[in-house]
Amino acid sequence: MKNSKQMKKWLDDLNLSHPLVIAGPCSAETEQQVLKIAIDLKDTDVSIFRAGIWKPRTRPGMFEGVGAIGLKWLQKVKEHTGLLTAVEVANSSHVKLAIEHGIDVLWIGARSTVSPFIVQEIADSLHGTDKIVLVKNPVNPDLSLWLGGIERLYTANIKKLGVIHRGFSTYEKSKYRNNPEWQIAIELQSKFPDLPLICDPSHIAGRRDLIFNLSQRALDLNYDGLMIETHCDPDNAWSDAAQQVTPSALIDIMKDLKIREMTIDKEEYQNQLDGYRQKIDNSDQLLLEILGKRMDVAEKIGLLKKSNNVAVLQNKRWNEILGKMIIDGESHGLSEEFILKIFKAIHQESINHQQNILNS
Repeated sequence: MKNSKQMKKWLDDLNLSHPLVIAGPCSAETEQQVLKIAIDLKDTDVSIFRAGIWKPRTRPGMFEGVGAIGLKWLQKVKEHTGLLTAVEVANSSHVKLAIEHGIDVLWIGARSTVSPFIVQEIADSLHGTDKIVLVKNPVNPDLSLWLGGIERLYTANIKKLGVIHRGFSTYEKSKYRNNPEWQIAIELQSKFPDLPLICDPSHIAGRRDLIFNLSQRALDLNYDGLMIETHCDPDNAWSDAAQQVTPSALIDIMKDLKIREMTIDKEEYQNQLDGYRQKIDNSDQLLLEILGKRMDVAEKIGLLKKSNNVAVLQNKRWNEILGKMIIDGESHGLSEEFILKIFKAIHQESINHQQNILNS
């Protein structure tokens, strides 16, 4: 992607003294509700007011948004508060209506990002627009699919692009509604450092009590901003009640967040940092050597199984290893979530090595 630096210019043009904050209700419910929230957010760190007008729902019969009438409410928000306005769009009709009503920011939701057909339709509808367009990560943890959506929009000559990290669905048990999978967003950021990266802790968390820590984590990872769902009466919200915060709670969150320095020039700090990084590098080399030795043993087991016509996967043994590693990991300050990820990856690599032996 060429000339990526122009992407961040729209963020610089907002002239913010703090990270970008996008806030507002998951769903626009009534004109009164929308205006009350917006007025409560007027003199805060919020720069963009968001509200769901069309809501993609998992099953029919659930509240699917108020529709186009809500766009008129957002026009009043801008008139009364001066805040920029943002809505999710999922097809060319949504785009047309949003532009006609002067919406400033359009975002493509996770369920739309999974479909190249939908993204292409939106890209064609927005060709050459000066609107800010944000792309949420796809529901599934697929970096290529996320990048593909960005590239389709960039090819449509849309220069004010950004991405929203809202976490990824998983069947595995987790304290989050959507697992962060921070490494995917970090890899995207490393490929396109000039693409504004915004965290949506509301959808990652699924619970308001986790939003502060997730927001701080995002800022520590050099994210450019936050999208936090905010409602005047969150417990009675028509959608996603558990993950929304009140405007006053949002103000407290923003007040307590720490903005880290990218780097400092102190010689003592740099010397200590270089020393620690060298230790990390040494540890990484040891890890690779140990993993290589482990795979050598796995291959010997594969030869033994082949000579005795035994299946590769032994579930009882695997479950015993996993249970032991979780307990041992805790004694080393390692979370169960981390242990599960790392040892499942190691186990899969061991299976691959043994399978190659059996097939040879």
